[in-house]
Parts: sequence; structure tokens; C-alpha cells
Amino acid sequence: MMTYADLEREIDRGTRPELLRDWVLTVLDDIAEGRRPLRAVRHPLGFTCLPVERAGPDGVCVHAWPADPPPVRPTTSAVHSHSWDLLSHVLHGRVRNELIEVTDAPDAPAWRVYEVHSHADVDEMAATDRLVTAARATVETHAAGDSYALRAGGFHTSEVDPGQPAVTVALGRTTPGGCDLSLGAVDGRSHRVRRDRCEAAETARLAREIARLVARG
Repeated sequence: MMTYADLEREIDRGTRPELLRDWVLTVLDDIAEGRRPLRAVRHPLGFTCLPVERAGPDGVCVHAWPADPPPVRPTTSAVHSHSWDLLSHVLHGRVRNELIEVTDAPDAPAWRVYEVHSHADVDEMAATDRLVTAARATVETHAAGDSYALRAGGFHTSEVDPGQPAVTVALGRTTPGGCDLSLGAVDGRSHRVRRDRCEAAETARLAREIARLVARG
């Protein structure tokens, strides 16, 4: 079984993508057959997360965007930043990241910054006093076989093309003192969002569907 350090090294090298694919396929088979007791989570931003491993500040997930995702209706917006450094490898499809430049603008804001504090399946969306504007800075598209990194604190969106599913293996390393953030309505208030955690049978079905996509490359 590959460790976080093994996966990080292979993604950084980029010379043996078949090792990543085979490892993910083994993990998905374990999930589908109940040998790895985890539950898939339907993320508010439209993808499914399989939380494969968590050890201290390090986490490994498989993320899958379906071909026909449900409408994404986040209570804030799709623009967010992580409290952790992300290193991701695309196993199937294409992922488009828009990097967003956020500027403090207390006198003429377009957005309010919300802190996201997650506890089990509940996200506490805490409205802050920070008021900002946001503008697209860069668009990056990554296809199967590509890897990409997103630094902690960098605002962005991640999307796939309509009708085109995508799968990634995502490594996250928490940075000390960081906080997940999201941009939301200027006049919004603090609130809670509950994530949808799948039952065992649904998780197994999703694992099999994702494995078929990964096997296709």
C-alpha cells in the first residue's frame, strides 16, 4: 500500500502514472467490496469525495465529478481557498481551475469572506468583517495524466465541462494557522451547511463507477 509520501513522490516525478492508477483501482476495489469501511461524501461544490486516508496534517482523497452533476447551489459561492496545500493528479477527464485574485475593498465590496469550520458532516460558515472584490487571474486546464498544485490560501474554482466526468487523486497537507475560506454575499450571515454522506451500498456503487472511469484513463 502506497503512503502519502509515496504518492507525493510519484506525482512530483510524473514518470510512472500507471502506479497511481493501479493504486487507486486497488483502493476503489477495496471500497466496493467493503474491505475499506469509508463513506463517500457528496461535496456542496458538485463532486464526490472518497476520503481514503487521514494521518495528522496529511490527507488522501479520490475526487470524482459525474457526467451529469446535480445543480451546484453553494450557500456562499464556488470561489474558495483551502487551509491546506493541494497536490492533485488527474486520472480521467479534464479539470479546469480558475485562479481568483481577491482584493480588499471595504468601501465598494462585491463579496464578504466567510470562514469555513468543518466538524464531521457540518460546515460552519462564519461571516467575517472582510469585504473584497474578486477577478479571474488565470485559467488552467488539466487532462488525464496531468498533475497540478494549489497553494493554501489561494482563491480558486474547480470545474469540469458539462457531460464530461473527471476523477482525481488529491493529496492535502494542512498548513499551521490556516483556515478554509469562501466568498459569499456581502449582506449574508453566518450559517451551517450539512454535507451529504452516502450509505455503504451507495458508496460501493460509486466506487465501481469511478473505477470504470479510472481504468479507461
